[in-house]
Amino acid sequence: MQDSIVHKIKVLDFIFENSPVKVIANRNCPEIKLAGLTVGPFEEGSEYEILYWVAKELEKFGVVRLRNEDMLDSAKLYKIHWKERVQTAGQISELPRDFYPKLGRFLKGLKEQTSRHPEKMREYEKAKQLALDILNLRLKKIVSLASAPAQTEHVLRNLTAEERLLYEQIYKLINKWKTQLLGREDRGGGKEE
Repeated sequence: MQDSIVHKIKVLDFIFENSPVKVIANRNCPEIKLAGLTVGPFEEGSEYEILYWVAKELEKFGVVRLRNEDMLDSAKLYKIHWKERVQTAGQISELPRDFYPKLGRFLKGLKEQTSRHPEKMREYEKAKQLALDILNLRLKKIVSLASAPAQTEHVLRNLTAEERLLYEQIYKLINKWKTQLLGREDRGGGKEE
């Protein structure tokens, strides 16, 4: 079960890496041909849509930058945390598209910045704590949903793909557990085996 969910999360991350994102060209750049892929030409200040992994490579060379509104930052993380905390026990708030892949990359980026800018350590620690709080708040709700009778799509619509995987695994496990415990009556006539 654990290997299966880890593999599925890696597949979701691979899908994110290969999804289109909007970028803004920092400078003019001619067409670039890669193995089976062509990007550009880029005109300074113009907006383009390219694959995430290509955008990150071009960003390293200063050709493009990802749009700020598409990225996760501390302010957005605070807002998500607040929204999740004010939800009632049975409700899960909607997260931004690709929240978990963006969260992981945001935290990794902050951590890398701390080696060059030690003053960023406090921001990194705070962001990491907010992320853990969000995960724990949502995890409690997912376990609660999974232990109840099967949920409708309406109830599950705010789960991310990663959370849906977890919900399905927990739901199956809890139902097997319940069946096993309640099924003892049939096998042993109520006596301990």
